[in-house]
Amino acid sequence: MKSNLLNINALAIKHRSQILAWFDQHGRKTLPWQHSKTPYRVWVSEIMLQQTQVMTVIAYYERFMLRFPNIESLAEATEDEVLHLWTGLGYYSRARNLHRSAKMITQDFQGNFPDNLEQLQLLPGIGRSTAGAILAIAFEKKATILDGNVKRVLTRLHGITDWPGEKKVVEQLWALAEQYTPTKRVADYTQAIMDMGATLCVRGTPRCEICPLQTSCSAHKDGLTKTLPKKKPSTKLPIRQVTLLILQKNNNLVLLLKRPPTGVWGSLWSLPEIPGTPSTEEIQIICQERFKYTIKKIFLGGKFRHTFSHFHLDITPAFLSIRETKSKIMEANQQIWYNLLQPETVGLPAPIKTLLAGIST
Repeated sequence: MKSNLLNINALAIKHRSQILAWFDQHGRKTLPWQHSKTPYRVWVSEIMLQQTQVMTVIAYYERFMLRFPNIESLAEATEDEVLHLWTGLGYYSRARNLHRSAKMITQDFQGNFPDNLEQLQLLPGIGRSTAGAILAIAFEKKATILDGNVKRVLTRLHGITDWPGEKKVVEQLWALAEQYTPTKRVADYTQAIMDMGATLCVRGTPRCEICPLQTSCSAHKDGLTKTLPKKKPSTKLPIRQVTLLILQKNNNLVLLLKRPPTGVWGSLWSLPEIPGTPSTEEIQIICQERFKYTIKKIFLGGKFRHTFSHFHLDITPAFLSIRETKSKIMEANQQIWYNLLQPETVGLPAPIKTLLAGIST
C-alpha cells in the first residue's frame, strides 16, 4: 500500500508539471472573470459555470457584473432583478442562492468574503468543489476541486471503469484530486485542470493527439476514451403534460403568476397552467371558474417539449383573449399584467420568455 501511494505521488508530481506546462502555452487566460480578479467575481463565475458551458456563461456574466459589480449591490437588489438577469441560463436555484449568500455575507460576515472551506460551505449553493475553486483561484490557497471536467480527466487518466457517481468512486477521485493539487501555483493548476477537461479531454471524442498526458493515460492506451467515464445507468425520463394559459387583454398585456419559491421555476414569473391537455371547452370553463374572466376567443398552439434533468414537460399553449374586468385572481403581489411592449424586470423561465417573444413579434 505504501509503495502504491509513493507511485501515485510520483505520478501526480509528473502530471502536475505537464499540466502546468501545457497551461502556460495553451490555457485560457482571457475569460472575463480572470481579469480584475476578486473573490466576488470568482464566486459568481463559479456558480454560473455549474453545469453550464463557458461560452454560454460569458455574456450572462458580463451583464450580471455590469448590474451587480459587488456584493453590496447584489445584496440590495430584489430577487426579481437577479432572476431577470438569469433568465435563460437555467438552474434558477443558483441565482436565488447567490442572492441569499450576498445577503448573508453583508450581514453575517460584515461584507468580507469568507476565505476558508468551512465558512464558504455555509453559504447556499457552495459545496466542497466550488469552495475549493474559490479558495484556490481567488485566494491562492491550497484547495482541491472536483467538478465534471476534473472527474473526466482523472477517470480517463487512471482508467477508472466504474460510474463516477458511485460513492466509492467519488472518494477515490477526491483522493486523486488532492494528490494532484499543488501548494504553489494553485490558481494556475486549478484553472489548468478545468481547461484540460473543457478543451482537450472533452466528452465524446477527446483531443488525445495534443494532450500532454497522452502517454500516461490509461484510457488512451486501452482504447477506452469513448467509453470512459462510464455513463450513469440510464433511466427513462417520465413525461408530464401541461397546458399554459396565455390570458391576453388590450392586445399587449399578458397575465403572469409568481411561482412558489421551491420546485420547478421557483420564484419565477410564469403563465397560469392546467395539468394535462384539456379541450378548448374545458379550458374555457376552468378559466371562467378559476379566474372569473369572460373568454372572448381561444385557440390552442402547437405542443412543444421542454426537458428538465428529471422529466420531460410537454407544453401546449392556449391563447385566450379576455374581456376587461375588475376582478382579482389573488393578491396583487402574486400576479402582474406583463406588458409585451414595455417588459418588466422580472425573471422568466426560458419557455415562457420564448412564448411571450412570439406573441410580441
